[in-house]
Amino acid sequence: MIYITRKASFNAAHKLSRPDWTEAQNTEVYGKCANPNWHGHNYQLYVTVKGEINPETGFLVDLKWLKDITNTYVVDKIDHKNLNLDVDFMKGKLASTENLAVAIWDELVNLIAESGAQLHSIKIYETENNFVEYFGH
Repeated sequence: MIYITRKASFNAAHKLSRPDWTEAQNTEVYGKCANPNWHGHNYQLYVTVKGEINPETGFLVDLKWLKDITNTYVVDKIDHKNLNLDVDFMKGKLASTENLAVAIWDELVNLIAESGAQLHSIKIYETENNFVEYFGH
């Protein structure tokens, strides 16, 4: 079993806020992340796949292909967007980094499986000190 990771970067705005809570409740739980005027991050995304090396190519997967599907199905949809308002796969979800990691997993897992590899993890750095890592359902 070998693991390979592709890194991507994106910038996005979001707000942590439950519509069924008052502004005071949201502020109490989410602090400045509940700012009604939004806030943003410079995210770092790591997509790690695992599997066996193809004896013909010497690759687990072609990294250009992994870059292309990550860009097409994730980065192009979220870069310089509002996660709460603009991103189809985040509709109806609280825009936490935890939920974003799960949603990105759901966008990529079947595409990667079609290549013969397995999605191992989605890691997202929201800041240099905070990151989420998701290993699937």
